[in-house]
Amino acid sequence: MSIEFLQTQIPLTEDDAKQYSPLTLAFLGDSVYEVMVREMLLREANRPARELHQQAVAHVRAAYQAEAAGRIADMLTETEADILRRGRNASGISVPKHATPADYRKATGFECLFGYLFLCGQTDRLRELFAVIWQESQQNQNFSE
Repeated sequence: MSIEFLQTQIPLTEDDAKQYSPLTLAFLGDSVYEVMVREMLLREANRPARELHQQAVAHVRAAYQAEAAGRIADMLTETEADILRRGRNASGISVPKHATPADYRKATGFECLFGYLFLCGQTDRLRELFAVIWQESQQNQNFSE
């Protein structure tokens, strides 16, 4: 999994990245995470675009991201956990109809963390967290089939 191609700017320091609002970090993190999901789906098998889209949507919806945040919670450093919490507790979040408020807040925290790590240039850490999420989702999918 390679996301370095996305990194076009000089990474920010952790202090500089923390200056962004949680919702701004989540804005970026949402797209970073979605690119990682899309790349992984594409690399798994050459499928029709419609099927790829349906599977991607299943992985980027709020309930899935909220669950993913729980999967990686024990792996997070203190700083990462703080960033996730900031995103989860951000004000001004309007919850869409398809998500519960709790799931949407957790998903926003998750996206905030991905945006923060990306801005800091921590692509190895992003891949490490993503690998755990993806591996566990595939195991759960295999058990449900």
